[in-house]
Amino acid sequence: MHIHAAPLTRLAVALSFLWAAAVPVLAQTPPPPTVTVAKPLTREIVEDDEFIGRFEAVDEVTVRARVGGYLDKVHFRDGSIVKQGDLLFTIDQRPFQTALDEAKARLDVAQTQVTFTESQFRRAEKLSETGNIPISTLDDRRREYLAALAEVQGAKATVLRAELDLEYTEIKAPLSGRIDRRLVSVGNLVQADQTALTTVVSLDPINFYFDVDERQFLAYARDARSRNASLQEGAGGIDVTIRLSDATESPVAGKLDFAENRIDQATGTMRIRAQVPNKDFILQPGLFGRVNMPGSLPYKGILVPDEAIGADQDRRIVYVVDAENKVAAKPIRIGPKNYGYRVVREGLTGDETIIINGLMRVRPGVTVKPELVVLPEQAGGAAQ
Repeated sequence: MHIHAAPLTRLAVALSFLWAAAVPVLAQTPPPPTVTVAKPLTREIVEDDEFIGRFEAVDEVTVRARVGGYLDKVHFRDGSIVKQGDLLFTIDQRPFQTALDEAKARLDVAQTQVTFTESQFRRAEKLSETGNIPISTLDDRRREYLAALAEVQGAKATVLRAELDLEYTEIKAPLSGRIDRRLVSVGNLVQADQTALTTVVSLDPINFYFDVDERQFLAYARDARSRNASLQEGAGGIDVTIRLSDATESPVAGKLDFAENRIDQATGTMRIRAQVPNKDFILQPGLFGRVNMPGSLPYKGILVPDEAIGADQDRRIVYVVDAENKVAAKPIRIGPKNYGYRVVREGLTGDETIIINGLMRVRPGVTVKPELVVLPEQAGGAAQ
């Protein structure tokens, strides 16, 4: 049997090309991707709930005059801090000083009349003992003396009222706090108990009001019963943290001290109040803030960094590395942030090893090269 050499040569050349092409393919197989892994942080936590509210003054007074007259002087600078008892306004005192002088003069007349009628009464008593005047005359002298005493009492009351009116011409700060601008200029007529002159609001401490819905209120009441406290009695005295709209301002601490005694039927919410110290007067009535208050009892929570959480359509997942360094996706249900981490409410036990860096380089089923670190107790600290 005769075999041609040319077809064999072509077959050998083709096999050599295939072998040469297969070798680079095997050499280019990529190594397992390097990822950073860690155990979820497990520690005792209390979940926070956040509400929006507004600061309001503990006390606010609209300053009005108790007597009418023309405004004579203004003794404060608009927007300044005043102390209780500081002089704010003065109403023209001359008419009131005149009324006081007149009342004192009438008192002097009444006291003189008392002295005269008393002497007449004593003389009549002596004469009646000897029978020189009738009993009816003695009764008349007694009546005149008693009427003069009553006139003195009425004159004294008039003097006191005039002194009080004169005192009311000096309008003083009813409380310590920040005063508003003057609402009436010097020379204007001030109506007693009607004309608003200015307002004063207290600043330290200051109240913060916010609303919670029925579901949250029932949860807080249940937790309060567990602590043997009552949300309705001083709102349980729970410590809260309030953040201002300006992120550069440090959060302020307060304590719940009041809750309304019923749910609002129109809104289905209950208003709660926290009282906050305000020593430096930074907090002003009307400011908005966000209050964080405990939303659960202390429990053992599982915390993971936000960077470790991925998305699979409408689910949240983390990538778990097993003992053979293979990756698997695990769905979780997340909660609020705590200690800078995200709370995992369902899906993890805390014993897993999860990928916290390099999620874009992995997919379920691949093998990875893990580098284990230890998460710090507070996010932002150095991982070890």
